[in-house]
Amino acid sequence: MLAELGVVEQRFQAVLEVLGGAAVTDVARRYGVARQTVHRWLRRYAESGVSGLVDESSRPHTCPHQMPAQTEARVVEMRWAHPGWGPRTIAYHLAEEAVSPVPSRSAIYRALLRHNLVNRKRRRKPRSAYKRWERSRAMELWQMDVMGGVRLSGDREAKVVTGIDDHSRFCVSAMVVPRATAKPVCDALAAAMRCHGVPDQILTDNGKVFTGRFGPGNGEVLFDRILRENGIDHLLTAPRSPTTTGKVERFHKTLRGEFLTGRVFDSVEEAQGELDGWVEHYNTARPHQGIGMVPPIRRFELVVSEPFEPAAVSDEEPPPQPAPTDGGRRVTRKVGAGGRISLAGHKYHVGRWLAGETVDVTIRDGLVDVSHRDILVVSHARQHRVEDEPAVWQREPRARPVRPETVGVPVTRKVDSSGSISFAAANYRAGNALRGQQVEVRVVGDTVEISADGRIIRSHPIKHDPAKEHGAFANPDGRPRRINAASQPAASVAQVPEPTRNTGTET
Repeated sequence: MLAELGVVEQRFQAVLEVLGGAAVTDVARRYGVARQTVHRWLRRYAESGVSGLVDESSRPHTCPHQMPAQTEARVVEMRWAHPGWGPRTIAYHLAEEAVSPVPSRSAIYRALLRHNLVNRKRRRKPRSAYKRWERSRAMELWQMDVMGGVRLSGDREAKVVTGIDDHSRFCVSAMVVPRATAKPVCDALAAAMRCHGVPDQILTDNGKVFTGRFGPGNGEVLFDRILRENGIDHLLTAPRSPTTTGKVERFHKTLRGEFLTGRVFDSVEEAQGELDGWVEHYNTARPHQGIGMVPPIRRFELVVSEPFEPAAVSDEEPPPQPAPTDGGRRVTRKVGAGGRISLAGHKYHVGRWLAGETVDVTIRDGLVDVSHRDILVVSHARQHRVEDEPAVWQREPRARPVRPETVGVPVTRKVDSSGSISFAAANYRAGNALRGQQVEVRVVGDTVEISADGRIIRSHPIKHDPAKEHGAFANPDGRPRRINAASQPAASVAQVPEPTRNTGTET
């Protein structure tokens, strides 16, 4: 009968065999260990007897680089007082307190782990996989946004118009407003530019106070107009892409966690006063991990700023521009995709490289001078008539004459979300202002006319196949809805005759 021996018993038998005169090499071979292991068993048996053959802990008796108990206690105390501080921030404050030696980030992490003070969240991907970008100097780009969550007495809530310099993380705007409408947001922008200067670009999301990109109209909003008048490029994020403005979003998290949590203010003025004090501490004293544990002022102060008064833009339509001192008249135009501008019904070439930009046009002495940011780009001889110039100085474009509907077979179509209608398997533009509305389509000669409320909206040259018009006229109210036979009663289904099969014989 075989008996299973424990580890200590096997080691004891090996020791007895060596003490009985067996060679150490032969005993090590039989037990499958090295000769040094057998000698270690002999030494431990001689010192402690059979109890010396039990496995001992591999932990070293001493650790010269172990964190001192006083430092570990201070690490735990900082973590309890500031739950949002990580190992890097704790190491920074230990150095500020002249603790020597300052433990490494991994040592602080292990100390927090021993005290169960680590939030073990699994990262979806390593930190090295994240791509970070920032501008090379301050005042190149500002990120601006609107943040809610400022609690006021009486169950009221205010908002904060925030702005962060992309390079330095310097807070350029933190204005508390009762409502984040266009005027308060633009007042915050003007105050930031008046205090810190004008940046090269401003990055925002697609909010209605920032842009009319997804609004019902095609004109520019007040925020866009201020940027244009001050020569600032407006950058917009892609829809549903909050990571593009990640720096200002991260500032919102800091603002909520360190200032707004659990606080209720009596008025907007009180909230603004206390917020100004916190922003001063954030900009000048609080270390920022994203820029090497230094306050944002260390980067932002490298910019030489001069007193600046931004161009005042009212939310009302300004009067026509006065004539310049040189005897000419000036007006602004937006360059089209083909690099041209329209002036008094004539096209003037500017350059494709300025497509989408706003230029200044000056008319004097029979010349049309086009300048961009006070730099002359091109000069053209005047092509329009002098009597057509008064329409150029009007702010509002001339209204199109209302044309009555012409004779033709009307077909009703609904304008889709892109502002187009489908007719005879071809798309025709109707305009964003008519999205979701019913319009009438007529074929008159070689054109397709779109009308609404008794007047023609658009006229397009025919681009569909005339052979497909019969299908459009056969369904004047649009494509008929399909009938699902499975959802119809049995009686109605039975009334549908079966198609006749072709057997190939004549009757």
